Amino acid sequence: MPAGQPHAREDGAAAGGSGGANHSNHHPVAPPPPALPAEVVPAYPPPESEDDETWVWTQIKAEARRDAEAEPALASFLYATVLSHPSLPRSLSFHLANKLCSSTLLSTLLYDLFLATLSAHPSLRAAVAADLLAARSRDPACVGFSHCLLNYKGFLAIQAHRVAHVLWAQQRRPLALALQSRVADVFAVDIHPAAVVGKGILLDHATGVVIGETAVVGDNVSILHHVTLGGTGKAVGDRHPKIGDGVLIGAGATILGNVKIGAGAKIGAGSVVLIDVPARSTAVGNPARLIGAKKTEGEKDEDMPGESMDHTSFIRQWSDYTI
Repeated sequence: MPAGQPHAREDGAAAGGSGGANHSNHHPVAPPPPALPAEVVPAYPPPESEDDETWVWTQIKAEARRDAEAEPALASFLYATVLSHPSLPRSLSFHLANKLCSSTLLSTLLYDLFLATLSAHPSLRAAVAADLLAARSRDPACVGFSHCLLNYKGFLAIQAHRVAHVLWAQQRRPLALALQSRVADVFAVDIHPAAVVGKGILLDHATGVVIGETAVVGDNVSILHHVTLGGTGKAVGDRHPKIGDGVLIGAGATILGNVKIGAGAKIGAGSVVLIDVPARSTAVGNPARLIGAKKTEGEKDEDMPGESMDHTSFIRQWSDYTI
């Protein structure tokens, strides 16, 4: 176990909810529970009558039990990271702390920092659940909520950013910047702690995403890898893009300056955007040009690109090229 690593059984919590049971360093005493039927893990979407965080955490634990039984090589990892914790915030805090710690930034310190911040801000916990639901529903490669929690660096980078953003607002800026640096080192995602990020965010693949200091990202936005929300030079002040709700930004897109991307807009892969993009419009090319906001056949007003992940329907509006 690395120096400073927090113990999995924080506050004496065990997989079965018993605080007094003794466990070895490698395996729980109790045998793993039986595998759940495939139709139980998961069942999306959650019932509206249930709290999203509680429902998602139940699914994560069920998936972790199933995977621990199916793959013994992962049993210790799944127990330490998921099954030994009584709540999603504790599991996430433990996992982030062990991902982002270093020889001089101890995981025990990070665990306490993450957990205290998540515990004090219910809106952050709601955003965690919304981000998990977003990844599970929008990314066909996401095989489960536990897969996202444990393995999706875009998801983990966003959660660490949320904590850094709180630290920035509390004037604990050296620590916020140190956390930004660790996230950039470990996850290859660079988000300034002052940037405002909504909930229901998907950073798909995530490598190379850069979001500048005065950027604002709305709710239910999907951003692919190598996207930059940057400034135009050495200007100071409010100098980064403002991304509306439900926007989809394709891989390698660059949006520069204090421009507004309207709700439900779509930015094509590889585009360079230097002007405002109206709501429900598409910007493509370098430099980007706007495509009309006309809805395609079968598209409804509520179909937001950031949620539907529709990258290509705009093509028929400006080209008769077919494959």
